[in-house]
Amino acid sequence: MSLLILIRHGESQWNLENRFTGWVDVELSEKGKTEAEAAGKKLAPYKIDKAYTSVLKRAINTLDIAMKAAGKTGIPVTRNQALNERHYGALQGLNKAETAKKYSDEQVHIWRRSYDVPPPTDKTELNPEGISESLKDTAARTLPYFNSQVMKDLKEGKNVIVAAHGNSLRSIVMELDKMTKEQVLELNIPTAVPIVYEFDANLKTVSKKTL
Repeated sequence: MSLLILIRHGESQWNLENRFTGWVDVELSEKGKTEAEAAGKKLAPYKIDKAYTSVLKRAINTLDIAMKAAGKTGIPVTRNQALNERHYGALQGLNKAETAKKYSDEQVHIWRRSYDVPPPTDKTELNPEGISESLKDTAARTLPYFNSQVMKDLKEGKNVIVAAHGNSLRSIVMELDKMTKEQVLELNIPTAVPIVYEFDANLKTVSKKTL
């Protein structure tokens, strides 16, 4: 048996300000730090052998705070861009409510929740390369890394925690739970709420629970 713990970072400063964040490296809010600490206390009973995060500090710091609160310091941590949040393109830095007024609630909902429709790719100060990702694009970089690294650890019987982001985790949950493109539209990963999967030796899901 092995355990996989997924945790989205605590509330970030731009979550608090209702802004699209994407790859912008924003700090946790004070509430986010408190959320991470509370999550860590819930994880105290669990044995954790290895940790993975994105390269963005809101995920890195969430893991760090949570592991300290759980009394689990010194766990090996691997950081990789493959676990980053989806890139929100020209929307990065914009207020979500103001963006909805400009483009319509329906259009913003499509950009945020659809499977294969990316946000606008216009070059901006926070997106000079003109990059943008849909959930499909995010899954295309997240899942190969997850399958080759994290699933390998689980196969070896290790208990692993992945601290990442709403959309990189949505792509992982979509794969693990065998969700359809339609089902994933309604999937929301709350901040700093651990999701625990238990696997058998063949990496079949035995149980799943939210802490």
